[in-house]
Amino acid sequence: MPTAEATHPDATHRDTTDRDPTHCITCPLCEATCGLRVTTRGDQVIDIRGDPEDVLSLGYLCPKGVALADLHHDPDRLRQPMRRVAPGRFEPIGWDEAIALAGRRLAQVQAAHGPDAVAIYFGNPTAHGWAELLALALLHRGLGTRNLFSSGSVDARPRQLVSWVLYGNQARLPIPDLDRTSFLLVLGANPVVSNGSIMTAPDMRRRLASLRARGGRVVVVDPRRTETAAVADAHHFIRPGTDALLLAAMLHTLFSEGLTRPRPGTTGVDTLARAVADFPPDRVAGRVGISAEDIIALARAFAAAPGAVCYARLGTCVHPFGATTTWLVDALHHVTGNFDRVGGVMFPSPAIDLAALAERVGQRGSRDTFRSRVRGTPEFNGELPCTELAPEIETPGVGQVRALVTHAGNPVLSLPNGPRLERALGRLDFMVSIDIYLNETTRHADLVLPPSSHLERDHFSLLFHAMSVRNTVRYSEPVFDKPATARHGWEIILGLVEAHGRHAGGVRGLLGRLQGRLGRALRPRRVLDLLLRTGPRRLSLASLKRHPHGLDLGALEPDRLAGVTVDLAPTLFTADLIRLDATLATPVAPLVLIGRRTLRSNNSWMHNSARLVKGRDRCTLRMHPTDAAARGLVAGETVRVHNHVGALEAPLEVSDEVMPGVVSLPHGWGHGGPGARQNVAAKRPGINVNVVVDDAILDPVSGTGVLNGVPVEVCRREVGARGEGG
Repeated sequence: MPTAEATHPDATHRDTTDRDPTHCITCPLCEATCGLRVTTRGDQVIDIRGDPEDVLSLGYLCPKGVALADLHHDPDRLRQPMRRVAPGRFEPIGWDEAIALAGRRLAQVQAAHGPDAVAIYFGNPTAHGWAELLALALLHRGLGTRNLFSSGSVDARPRQLVSWVLYGNQARLPIPDLDRTSFLLVLGANPVVSNGSIMTAPDMRRRLASLRARGGRVVVVDPRRTETAAVADAHHFIRPGTDALLLAAMLHTLFSEGLTRPRPGTTGVDTLARAVADFPPDRVAGRVGISAEDIIALARAFAAAPGAVCYARLGTCVHPFGATTTWLVDALHHVTGNFDRVGGVMFPSPAIDLAALAERVGQRGSRDTFRSRVRGTPEFNGELPCTELAPEIETPGVGQVRALVTHAGNPVLSLPNGPRLERALGRLDFMVSIDIYLNETTRHADLVLPPSSHLERDHFSLLFHAMSVRNTVRYSEPVFDKPATARHGWEIILGLVEAHGRHAGGVRGLLGRLQGRLGRALRPRRVLDLLLRTGPRRLSLASLKRHPHGLDLGALEPDRLAGVTVDLAPTLFTADLIRLDATLATPVAPLVLIGRRTLRSNNSWMHNSARLVKGRDRCTLRMHPTDAAARGLVAGETVRVHNHVGALEAPLEVSDEVMPGVVSLPHGWGHGGPGARQNVAAKRPGINVNVVVDDAILDPVSGTGVLNGVPVEVCRREVGARGEGG
């Protein structure tokens, strides 16, 4: 089995002895959930490599896994609470004083301006902390605010919305049966780099090789010739934002050629056929950038395969038709008989069934039960889109956001129009951040409360076991004991719940205090054990501890929808095809911007690890040779990227990896600023692509911001010019 040393050249490795303990853990950094073997000597990590006995990853790991050592030992990682005493200047403060201050200030803001005057934002790392997820639910309930925001509205809401509409539960997520499918169509995703997103699949390169070795095919449709496209059987360029047109044309082909075989219990098929009748391949081909012949061939190949999967991810979610595209992906599976069957897509059977849990706690999903105060954007499952946060802070009136709690996020770098949000943060009356770094967002906080290190706490992939291509389960004990001066994230959050309750008064304050005390009394591990014991597998925490490499619970199982009726033509989505049709008559922007993902990056963090950021500059603007020549631009020069939102500057990389009319920059960079303390990142700050992303443009069905297909202009940098907002 491959070890860290074999997988890449940056493994943390020193000579070890038989007396150096080795700990088997799950990597807590991304959705792949790779198994790691961490060897320690005293309080130092001396070796990290893949766990060859892990039931899912089989020894694979990526550079981020080895960088756990950098994260744990990072001198810039905060180890005590910090209080801002002046712009860009922080001083230590004791835990009890910090928690009491935060609770009092939050309660004061709400007493003066109402419950919605406090907002909560949590970022992607929150999804990897099962105990924090449970505690944050109590914090939200204790604060009683409608202003709840999370990174899920940036990249996952279309998937959740479609699941809620079609299957009655936002947590019922169809996952590719990757290890048994014979035809994989990849849209707007790069799983060789991500190892899956809403598809836990470590060592994707090996899995794709196995798929092809058993006679299957992999086809990638993407505006970039990605790392996944490089190992596929075929790649087609597609104009950003036209995935829904492609899928509608494929469905048109299936219906017109009689290639459909929907499973029993599927309704709305005739309505769906009529809805896509206006999208024949020859009508959409010019706009999509794929010939009608190739569209028809794709549809026929998908229908003919013994098992076929369309895996569509981030690139298909973050454009103006993210929800409609996701619906059409599901429709494609349903009408070809590839839904809820071996080799197609199925619902996992994890040890803790999140869909069943959502049913029990009343979190199946909701839409439009209330709207944002300023722009009237509908909520989904009690959350508002992140693009609404800045307007809600800026705009005076009843319900204006005046205080903010953030957990494990850096929205200044990760949200559309980050400079606007950064300016808005400066207007808050109070801000508290639960984070291990002083970064571009938390430097605006009045208090920063750092949780314990990833290696000082246990780990259970609550969310990602429920999204895995194979049913597995694993629990990891902490590698190190938590220092007496540290607090776990869930302890910090429950402390805020109690402190707020003490100062809020009334029934809500009493409930907050009781919830905080109850959470401390139960402790997360007891809750986890209860969830395992009452789950479909009837496991326990003790049983998982006896299997440090995890338990293999078997392949995905078909017929999970047996007896369930699914309407393939909900009005919410069929009505949006009118808007989609109108795009065929609108002009095409000469140049649009898309993002890109790299293996050594993790959204907006992990950039303070020297091993991950070393090497050539990744923040380059990639442009097709014909587009560069038309503008008189040459590789290596610094160019200006601008539109009505802002401007940035980046070194130009000329490459036919991107299609004509498309330029690409990575997401999550742009580090620095007074008060931020990430010395490695500050030396290689990169460029914040969201400087030119308009936060006012949304997918109106899901409320997701538009990050891809952003119209821009690119020109030679003028002497003395500087990027705006970057």
